[in-house]
Amino acid sequence: MGIRRTHGRHRTDDGTTGMTDVKNYACVTASYWGFTLSDGALRMLVLLHFHHLGYTPLDLAFLFLLYEAMGILTNFIGGWIGARFGLRLTLFVGLSVQIFALIMLSLLQADWAMSLSVAYVMAAQALSGIAKDLTKMSSKSAVKLVVSDEGLLFKWVSLLTGSKNALKGIGFFLGGLLLETLGFQLALWVMAGVLGFILLIALNLIHGELGKAKSKITGKDLFSKSREINILSFARIFLFASRDVWFVVAIPVFFAEKLGWNFNQIGFFMAAWIVGYGIIQAFVPRLSKQTTDAQSGAQAAMLWGFILLILPVSMTLGCLFLPDYIVWILISGLLIFALAFAVNSSLHSYLIVSFSDADKVSLSVGFYYMANAIGRLIGTLLSGLVYQWAGLEACLGVSAIMVLIAASSMILLNKKPSLQSKGT
Repeated sequence: MGIRRTHGRHRTDDGTTGMTDVKNYACVTASYWGFTLSDGALRMLVLLHFHHLGYTPLDLAFLFLLYEAMGILTNFIGGWIGARFGLRLTLFVGLSVQIFALIMLSLLQADWAMSLSVAYVMAAQALSGIAKDLTKMSSKSAVKLVVSDEGLLFKWVSLLTGSKNALKGIGFFLGGLLLETLGFQLALWVMAGVLGFILLIALNLIHGELGKAKSKITGKDLFSKSREINILSFARIFLFASRDVWFVVAIPVFFAEKLGWNFNQIGFFMAAWIVGYGIIQAFVPRLSKQTTDAQSGAQAAMLWGFILLILPVSMTLGCLFLPDYIVWILISGLLIFALAFAVNSSLHSYLIVSFSDADKVSLSVGFYYMANAIGRLIGTLLSGLVYQWAGLEACLGVSAIMVLIAASSMILLNKKPSLQSKGT
């Protein structure tokens, strides 16, 4: 297999870079996978533990607000840090901060006042939010550095995103299982120990300046984005808000309160949803074979956005007019939602990497996932607020409105005659 020189790196004829960058990318991705398991488990641990203690849906939503809010700042600043100092640093900092957050959360005392407990958990979750977005940005940015071919890039991004979500789903199940078997505090210590081991391995295996920009990074680079990236970021806000408005608080609490499910049952369903969603993401290139470049990807994203809209509308109407079948409507509807949402998310993830300048990819990816964090923040708050005030049907109705905004935004992306990726 021949080697040719591209942008100062060795790039092979199959569209990937030389062995050093590929090895670093593999180590970054493996570390991210380990982190993702802990992140999913932590979310389920916190949700189920504090629901069991009697926290209201709105209280539960507040526990996750700083987690999502810190993602906004982290992605914005983290993109600059990654471009300036390299993705190795952002990964190591992310893993270290998560370990500290897990240990901090394990020190929570049962006899503390609720207001103090909420503030303490929010602070620990804020650190976890910082950690999550630093590690995610590291892995999502690194793929651009090892793949240049557009068709191959779509497959790699889909596999990365799909595997991440499948592992996060497994983490949900582990969270419920660990809470049931080990209890809250011991489960957190076990998770911190495993992440510490992953960090030690990463420190020894990842070398070089992966992701460090070769040109100077200025303040303008933080704000000046292309039209395509701005549209995608706007759509991302509402796409993920449409999921989290029912996913974060409403569905788990509904299953616990209305159906009487235990921790393991709730954890299993949430895990199955995320794992299925992740598996579908990995196979999106096969479902969307016509997507070979940014132009066709934008068209596919618009089409699948409106397909997704059918799901929350149908579930809302079904819950309102067929209440005797609400369990079957929810389970079947949410499983189909996972398929359509996975295709949308994967197409969006591919487009943002495709549109990004290869030399400063972490800046664009950080900006985009800042929008993702805004959407999750909005969805998380509304999940607790709307569910407490108006019930699950209202959460699904709000989800439909969010999907409509996201899908309509993609029309703007397709109006431009020529969609060309910057720097590709």
